[in-house]
Amino acid sequence: MPPEKKDLRNAGRGARARTPQFVKNFRGVKNWKEASTWLEWRQIEDIECITPDQAGVARGKMMPSKKFTSNTSLALPSAVFMTTITGSYPEDGNGFSYPEDDGDLKLVPDLSTLSVVPWESDPTAQVICDLVHQDGRSVEFTPRNLLRRVVAAYARRGLKPVVAPEIEFYLVRKNPDPDYPLTPPVGRSGRPIGGGQGYSIAGVNEFDELIDDIYHFSEAQGLEIDTLIHEEGAGQLEINLRHGDPVELADQVFLFKRTIREAALKHDTYATFMAKPIQGQPGSAMHIHQSIIDKKTGRNIFSTEDGSESEAFLHFIGGMQKHMPNALVMMAPYVNSYRRLTQAASAPVNTKWGYDNRTTAFRIPRSDPAARRVENRIPSSDANPYLALAGSLACGLIGLINEEKPDAPVGTTANEDRIDLPRGLLEAVERFEGDTTLRDTLGGGFVSTYAAIKKAEFETFMEVISPWEREFLLLNV
Repeated sequence: MPPEKKDLRNAGRGARARTPQFVKNFRGVKNWKEASTWLEWRQIEDIECITPDQAGVARGKMMPSKKFTSNTSLALPSAVFMTTITGSYPEDGNGFSYPEDDGDLKLVPDLSTLSVVPWESDPTAQVICDLVHQDGRSVEFTPRNLLRRVVAAYARRGLKPVVAPEIEFYLVRKNPDPDYPLTPPVGRSGRPIGGGQGYSIAGVNEFDELIDDIYHFSEAQGLEIDTLIHEEGAGQLEINLRHGDPVELADQVFLFKRTIREAALKHDTYATFMAKPIQGQPGSAMHIHQSIIDKKTGRNIFSTEDGSESEAFLHFIGGMQKHMPNALVMMAPYVNSYRRLTQAASAPVNTKWGYDNRTTAFRIPRSDPAARRVENRIPSSDANPYLALAGSLACGLIGLINEEKPDAPVGTTANEDRIDLPRGLLEAVERFEGDTTLRDTLGGGFVSTYAAIKKAEFETFMEVISPWEREFLLLNV
C-alpha cells in the first residue's frame, strides 16, 4: 500500500504517537491540509457539502473525498434559496424578482464544521457551507449569511451575543398517508405513549434505545447536548444545548434536526418538528436564551458592576417587545405554526416579560448577575434556527440602539389577556414587510425574498380542503 494510502489507525505504535491531535477531533479543522489528513485518517469516502435553505432543509452536493480536497469549485442555483416548502416558486413583486438566468451561487465550505455522518453505512463526512456570489460578495438572503450579518452588527458596537436554544419535538408512529392524523408511538412497554409526562424519567426510558442513538450520533459529530427531558405532550421530548456563539449554535440545531430524524427512522419512528403535529396536544417550541457580552471586558452587559439590572438589559427587552410581532414570521414560519400560538396555552401570544414567568413571551430565568439573560419563548420548533436567532437578536439590537423602554414586568398569568401577536401567516408577513427598521437591520434582499416565499406557501395551503370544512360545511351550508 502506498504511504499516502496508509491508514494511520492501523499503523505502528510510533505512527500513532505522531498522529496530530486535530485528527482525533470529532468536529472541525483549521485548513485544507488538516482536512485532507482528517479525512484520510477516517478513511472517508464521500463528503456531503450542505447548507440550510430558507426552511432550514439541508441542500447541497455529495462528492468523493478526493475531489473535495482537490480545490473543486462548488455551486448551487440561486433559485434553491427562493423555493417554498412545497418546491414551488413565488411570484415577482414587492421588491422580489426571480433571477432570469437562475445563476449559480458558490458554496464555500466552513471547515470548522467538518464532521462525520454517523448514520451512513459507508464512511461519510459532512461540512456546512456558506454562499457567495461569483465575485465573492456575500449572498444576503441566505439564512446562515443573514445570521452572520446580525452578529456582525453587534460586533461593530463591541458586543457579542451568546445564545442557548431549547428544541422540542415529537416522536410519532410512521404515517406515510398525510390524510390521516399523527398518533403517538408505542414505547418499550408496548403501550401507546400518553400525555402529561412532563419531566418524567419513565417517559424518557420508553425510548431508551432511540435516545441512546441520538447521544451516540451527536457525540460522533462533536455536538453537545446539555440535557434531555420528556415534555408534556405524548411522545414529546426536548433537548437543551449549551450556550455559545449564535452561528455555531444554529449549526448545531441544524445538524441536531437531521440527527434526531435519522435516529428515529432507525427505530421505525418519525421525529417531527412541526409546531402543532397532534390535535389536543401541546405545541413544540424552540426557546432561545440570549445574553450580550462586552467584547473588551467580557462582562454581561445586562448586569451592572454591582450585579443589578442594567439599562441595556431593559432596552433589549424593549426592542423585543416592540419589534417581535413584526419579526414573528421568522419564528412562526408556516400556517401550522399559528395553531400553537393560542390563548391559555403554554405558548405565549403576548409581548409581556416577567421574572421566571412562563406565561410571558420574554421570561427572565433565575440566575446570578453574570448569567442574566432573556428567554424568547415565542419561536416554534419548525423555525429555521438561523432565521429565528437572527430575528430575535435583531429585535434586541434595535432596542439597544434606540434605547427602547419596556413595559413593567408581569408577575401574574399573562396568556389569558389580549393577543399581541399576528394571528395568521399573511398578517405576520404584512407586519414583517412594514417594519422599516427591521428591514434595514436584516437587509432588503432577505425581507423581500422571504416574504414572497411565505405568501406563495399560504396560497398553496389555501388550495387544500380540510376535514373541518367537509365535516361542518358539506351538508350544513
